[in-house]
Amino acid sequence: MRTEPRADRPQEPHPQETTHQQPLRPAARAALAAAGVTVLLWASAFVSIRSAGEAYSPGALALGRLLTGALVLGVITLVRRQGWPARAAWPGIVCSGVLWFGGYMVLLNWGEREVDAGTAALLVNIGPILIALLGARLLGEGLPRPLLAGMAVSFAGAVVVGLSMSGGGRSSLLGVVLCLLSAAAYAGGVVVQKPALRHAGALQVTTFGCLIGAAACLPFAGVLVSEVARAPLPATLNMLYLGVGPTAVAFTTWAFALARTTAGRMGATTYLVPALVVLMSWLLLDEVPGLLTLAGGALCLAGVAVSRRPGRARTPA
Repeated sequence: MRTEPRADRPQEPHPQETTHQQPLRPAARAALAAAGVTVLLWASAFVSIRSAGEAYSPGALALGRLLTGALVLGVITLVRRQGWPARAAWPGIVCSGVLWFGGYMVLLNWGEREVDAGTAALLVNIGPILIALLGARLLGEGLPRPLLAGMAVSFAGAVVVGLSMSGGGRSSLLGVVLCLLSAAAYAGGVVVQKPALRHAGALQVTTFGCLIGAAACLPFAGVLVSEVARAPLPATLNMLYLGVGPTAVAFTTWAFALARTTAGRMGATTYLVPALVVLMSWLLLDEVPGLLTLAGGALCLAGVAVSRRPGRARTPA
């Protein structure tokens, strides 16, 4: 006997529809482009920090960078008449400002004084893993297989890059702890920022988060004033660039992209940073990477590509 399908039961999709990947929508393309700008600027920050860090202490460098970023963002916010964020956005703004804008920058600047660049890059790249785990636990984002597979490949690439750039130097226990704490602050800041973006725009969240971070770093104001007076001009210019590019612009484009995707995927995108740092060091500092470094960078790129792939639904039997 032939039974007709019930009208209230949704029809099963055609098998081809479950495996066909739809082209990116305009919103998805905009988010991907914003993430690309963020990654590029954050990679350039490592080159600038290397120069500015020779003349500025960790706390003073973080405060100078945040004050510059807050000034730029404040002017843009006033011109665009953004106003104050909604009350519901403030818990995420305050927490991300203290953890990410303030704590992460100070801890990373301090940690890179104690360990070599390769070890610091390796330890900080634990952050995307923590973001994915916290996002799944606290934001209910889940852990799709492409994301897990891509993170595994990218983390392996980050390990290779870190080992190849370490130069065989010994790392202090203090430096390792500081880099791990900076990774935790970075992950926590991203996860608490995500809910705030439901109630406020990317520019608002970034502007007031940067102001909160600068306020948290005000105890270093006296040190900053004394170091500005005797710092060479290139170091000060690099500090100002860190505030304009990697802070004001990059954190805004990050928030724009984060509002349109999951925290786990955005965290996995930052695995591109080590590969770009290798390329920029090659072009700007004439530091020719070895074959092992290039292989690690290729793994980082491949892992990010895998993590960005949408999961495919199973074909019904």
